Amino acid sequence: MTMKKVAVFGNTGGGKSTLSIRLSHITGLPLYVLDKIEYKPGGAKVPQEEYKRIHEEILATDKWIIDGFGCMETLWIRLDAADTLVYVDLPLYVHFWWVTKRLITGYFKPPEGWPENSPMLKSSLSSYRVLWLCEKYLAPRYREYVKQNQSIKTVYHLRSIKEISQFFTSIEN
Repeated sequence: MTMKKVAVFGNTGGGKSTLSIRLSHITGLPLYVLDKIEYKPGGAKVPQEEYKRIHEEILATDKWIIDGFGCMETLWIRLDAADTLVYVDLPLYVHFWWVTKRLITGYFKPPEGWPENSPMLKSSLSSYRVLWLCEKYLAPRYREYVKQNQSIKTVYHLRSIKEISQFFTSIEN
């Protein structure tokens, strides 16, 4: 199956943006980063209706990589519309470490996929809170969703850094 509509999702701090950028370079598919659509430079949220309208317009196109969560209302619509699911499901300690690393390095170089002038400390503290909530409530639903859809979609359930490397090797070949 050819990749045309790719949803990249998973818990915060899992390297989704870095993965999505690289995947876009390899495939030539246009990349849409939901954080940059949902938030203005400086970190203020765009109105919910505007975000949903833009999200809908992207889904209506025939080629995309969409990176991120957005909101619960658009999440499942996006996953249903995708022909390829890339679920980054690393051990929780890796996500915590990468959020911490992003917090530290973010003061020197803004994180990839973040809106301009995002508040590093506030966003990172929010990420630590989201990590637990996502692992407890959303990750089980994600895992069930990818399990149910692996016969009808191309599914990459990436559970380790090694699997991420293998994913890129398979895509590049």
